[in-house]
Amino acid sequence: MSTKKEIKHIAIAGNIGAGKTTLAELLSKHYKWEVQYEDIENNPYLIDFYEDMPRWSFNLQVFFLNSRFKQILKIQQGDTTVVQDRTIYEDAKIFAPNLHAMGLMSSRDFENYTDLFSTISSMVSPPGLLIYLRATIPKLVSQIQKRGREYEDNLRLDYLRRLNEYYEEWISGYKEGKLLIVNIDEINFAENPEHLGEIINRISAELHGLF
Repeated sequence: MSTKKEIKHIAIAGNIGAGKTTLAELLSKHYKWEVQYEDIENNPYLIDFYEDMPRWSFNLQVFFLNSRFKQILKIQQGDTTVVQDRTIYEDAKIFAPNLHAMGLMSSRDFENYTDLFSTISSMVSPPGLLIYLRATIPKLVSQIQKRGREYEDNLRLDYLRRLNEYYEEWISGYKEGKLLIVNIDEINFAENPEHLGEIINRISAELHGLF
């Protein structure tokens, strides 16, 4: 019997439109993993947020933080391997700081949020493997337009660009665990089976190297 510790939490990170959900579903199909989706449909603040970001930014971020915290607790307490669509770190390292820097979240709310994240993150373990989907702004815009979500019509290019900068800064200093970077400008895993196969090979190599 193998003494190697099984990895049961794989997380996919990436900017809006990077293809996190698509990849999660493809990996779930291949590996027979369970998928934990980002709770977009049930988020009561999302549409309001896109219409009035300063008013609803704190509410939106707290909802996502709580939702992902519950997901991670379920993953840690369960026996199945789960692939998570977006991580709890992205809320605190990318979205909230960006909203604060753009003047869309007050300093009071940001400090409160950061303190809450600090408390929550001390109670959870990082994913065994983090997959980061790296993309340029034109690629993200193309994929966002393709999926046609009405509430995303108001997304500004400078918003996406700033998020990308925060993502790159976060990933460059990521030391929580195994990291696999996929450049989606060059790898079309959604439509090219060979490209998906390359990603699967890289993931399998990372997972089998974990002890």
